[in-house]
Amino acid sequence: MTLRVLQVVRRYGPVGGMEAYVWELSRALNQLDCRVDILCEEVCGAVAEGIRVHTLGTMARKPRWLAAWRFSFRVSRWVHAHPVEGYVIHSHEATAVHQVTTFHGPPFARIREGAVFRRLSLRAWASLRLEQREVCAPQVRCVIPNSVLIREMLHHYYPCIGARMGPVIAPGVCVFPRAARSMESRPVIGFVGREWKRKGLDIAVKIVAALRQRMPGLEFYVAGPEPAAIQHLFAGWSGGYRLFGDIALDTFYQQLDVLLHPARMEPFGMVITEAMSAGVPAVISDQCGARSEVDARFVLPLESSLAQWCDACEQAIQLEEPVHYQRSWHDVALEHLQLYQDCVLPAVRG
Repeated sequence: MTLRVLQVVRRYGPVGGMEAYVWELSRALNQLDCRVDILCEEVCGAVAEGIRVHTLGTMARKPRWLAAWRFSFRVSRWVHAHPVEGYVIHSHEATAVHQVTTFHGPPFARIREGAVFRRLSLRAWASLRLEQREVCAPQVRCVIPNSVLIREMLHHYYPCIGARMGPVIAPGVCVFPRAARSMESRPVIGFVGREWKRKGLDIAVKIVAALRQRMPGLEFYVAGPEPAAIQHLFAGWSGGYRLFGDIALDTFYQQLDVLLHPARMEPFGMVITEAMSAGVPAVISDQCGARSEVDARFVLPLESSLAQWCDACEQAIQLEEPVHYQRSWHDVALEHLQLYQDCVLPAVRG
């Protein structure tokens, strides 16, 4: 019997981290002869042959909590109006009809540990209610975290998940093969991330500045943020850095010896695994979900001293063996198939 999967996401296309995950997963499942349907607001790319897309139409995106409730309501209405018996309904949003949900970001329930006044609002109540229903509703068979960090947070905030907590299924990665770099060239540390404050660019600048005291020829390349928005971080520098802004990352990785990612909060961190797939070692904080994919020597507590960060970066630069990292979307799809068959199909067909 052909496996039938209905994937739910607001925007279907490679337009963001979560959206790219759904886009690639659906295409890989389709290539494995699954019947794949997509339920979304809008399509943002060329749909692969064999995938059926059902659009609900766009709606106002703000306020975000209200838009999320509206989307959930429209998904429920569509599912109840269309024959989906025998389908595995796999949502990547907060809906009320799924058997499987994938968590791509930190739980909103973190707000419970913040200031009381932040919890005393309709927005907070509505968002918490949506999230609790997403992971704890009776029909939910499996909650999939996309990283070990998210899994830990879900266990902390929602112990009610219990046996429904699924395995971590990290995203696949497209390989960016890097040409061998000459040992005579100046070492280059790189940083990638438009949301540079959350991803710790200010911390990275301090680390590289300290490391340049040991390695005067070291250079620092930054991709993602608009140069004008971050120029102030380099006020004390007299060269030794380049701000690329928006650049093709396959080109950017070619120029690096190390990727530095001291993020304050990074649910996964695709740039980390992308860099490693190109043969670039990554030095990261323990607040990155992709820490499970990185050599433990290069995963540091966020509060580590500059000396410790410098030691790790220097060690990564001097690695004799190239980094090898591979994880295809075909592998990701196979892991999902196994999960559907083990956890969901018996209930769907029963």
